Amino acid sequence: MSKPSSYNASEIQVLEGIAPIQKRPDMYTRTESPNHIIQEMIDNACDEAQGGFADQLQVVMHADGSVSVEDNGRGIPVDIHPTKGVPAIEVIFTIPHSGGKFEGKAYKIAGGLHGVGVTVTNALSTRLDATVKRGGREYAIRFDHGISQGLTEVGACPKSHTGTRVRAWPDARYFGSAKIRRADIEHLLRARSAMLPGVRIHFTDEESGDTREWHYTNGLEGYLREQLEPATGDAKHELFCGSRSAIPGYDEGEGAEWVIGFVEGASVRESFVNLIPTPGGGMHESGMRQALFESVKDYATHHGLMPAKLALQSEDVSHHASYVLSARVLEPRFQGQTKDKLNNREAVKLVYESIKDTLDRWLNDHSAEAQRIAGLAIRSAQSRARAGKVVEKRAGSGVTLLPGKLTDATGNSPEQNEIFLVEGDSAGGSAKQARDRQFQAVLPLRGKVLNTFEIDASEIFANNEVHDIAVALGIDPHKPDAPDTVLDGLRYHKVIILSDADVDGAHIQTLQLTLFLRHFPRLIARGHIYIGQPPLYCIKIAPTKTRPARRLYALDEAERDSMLDGLIADGISESALTVSRFKGLGEMNPDELKETAMNPETRRLIRITPGADPDVVMNTFTMLMGKKEAERRRRWMELEGDKVVPDA
Repeated sequence: MSKPSSYNASEIQVLEGIAPIQKRPDMYTRTESPNHIIQEMIDNACDEAQGGFADQLQVVMHADGSVSVEDNGRGIPVDIHPTKGVPAIEVIFTIPHSGGKFEGKAYKIAGGLHGVGVTVTNALSTRLDATVKRGGREYAIRFDHGISQGLTEVGACPKSHTGTRVRAWPDARYFGSAKIRRADIEHLLRARSAMLPGVRIHFTDEESGDTREWHYTNGLEGYLREQLEPATGDAKHELFCGSRSAIPGYDEGEGAEWVIGFVEGASVRESFVNLIPTPGGGMHESGMRQALFESVKDYATHHGLMPAKLALQSEDVSHHASYVLSARVLEPRFQGQTKDKLNNREAVKLVYESIKDTLDRWLNDHSAEAQRIAGLAIRSAQSRARAGKVVEKRAGSGVTLLPGKLTDATGNSPEQNEIFLVEGDSAGGSAKQARDRQFQAVLPLRGKVLNTFEIDASEIFANNEVHDIAVALGIDPHKPDAPDTVLDGLRYHKVIILSDADVDGAHIQTLQLTLFLRHFPRLIARGHIYIGQPPLYCIKIAPTKTRPARRLYALDEAERDSMLDGLIADGISESALTVSRFKGLGEMNPDELKETAMNPETRRLIRITPGADPDVVMNTFTMLMGKKEAERRRRWMELEGDKVVPDA
């Protein structure tokens, strides 16, 4: 271990004045560009306007890279500070945490309560000039790299001419780019104008010769409409506007002003505290969102708009909201010197109480717009709920994890291979013994699969049977207009639905066809789906000396009766014939199942094709499987019920 060096009081440094700022500028401002130190100058001018002392602001971006900000307010004090012994204007620009905003004496409501703002501007500029007019005299002071060059009295001026002009040349050493972003300055000035009715803000860019002036007669409403118009092409949206102050329990002047619009396809979200932009939001935005949420939720619930079992959340309501919120707080506490976020917890209640009751009345007075807003929130909640139910196919690491119940074919040719989706484990056991293992696979399914007609594709894998079908087939859900490449991973080119020849079996077929039509439509479009037709009856013919025993199978009663009539006509006595009815696939022996449903030479299949009119097919399935189609199904059964062949 090395011997420690001397360490005593003489090693302790004290950085005073602007030195800490120049040593660690990142602690005091954003250093990607000088925009923030220019904003500090604008903030001071706007505080004069907010206090009612100024109605004109001039901002000039000079050709030499400097920026000047001028207001016609009271003018920064130039008399000697009682404790520092130098002019007050010098104190403000060279000593951090100095200013007239701490005790609310010079300003009731102001943004710059840290007392660091223009001190940072001066510290990080190669030069800063300030001119003050007050009391019928004009004064000037210059700072060189933050150091005062002394206050001088320029001369007399009319007593009615008051104000401050500050011009700063940002020092490129402290910034990633010395170029001031004009668009950001313009946006800031435009927003300030909207929050300062009666104040004219004039902007000049000497390099381009451009000039702009802002003076909003309708305040935040006009500002937001101007923001929304490029995004939507229409400025005529119904907006919720309001302003409130003198709220019981809060200081004079505290309150909020706002404009909120629910416009799809647009996202304008800006908030301010005492004119200071808060891009990080904070407690005032939390109060606004809480008011929006509770008012819209109460309206939707009271008017019976909420679907059963659906719970709204705050984000569902605010998701489509574009807004400009301007809060007025007596003692704002910002997060950091750049003031990106408001930390005052009491601001939540302040803004909430400013907005909530007003919004309740507005929604009830604008029923059409209120129902549209509630609808947007409900759809967002439904999308969120669906996203929360997303279930992905389970897979092993690096290899496909096939369902445990799947008995796969040994052949490696998807074009030749086929899979039987068999109803029940018992029938599945028989089918596994009856199959040709070279090209036939068997997947037993437990009971009826989920009705997936109205289930989002992202949720269907939550059902084990649907999950196993998809994994066994080797493809993912897709849309009807998907390219044929979605079937590149298909492991079997014949997918055969094999269920009992009864009403329950027909229902199972319908549920599986619904799954394929809704979520795997290219399988049907390319002719990969089949329905197996197992027999309902078995006719056994007793052997004789000249004739061996035989078994014949009939799909239904009509075919059974036709077969019996033919056998009797061929001279076989009725006593030699035994007719039995299969109760289901599970009661068929493997050899019976092979003869009737699995052997390509003897089985009967129905190939499912898209149909001449896909719209008719989809409309029929909507009527049959839609949850809200009970009335259509009832009418259909009344009209078509006589065509149904009952299960004997």
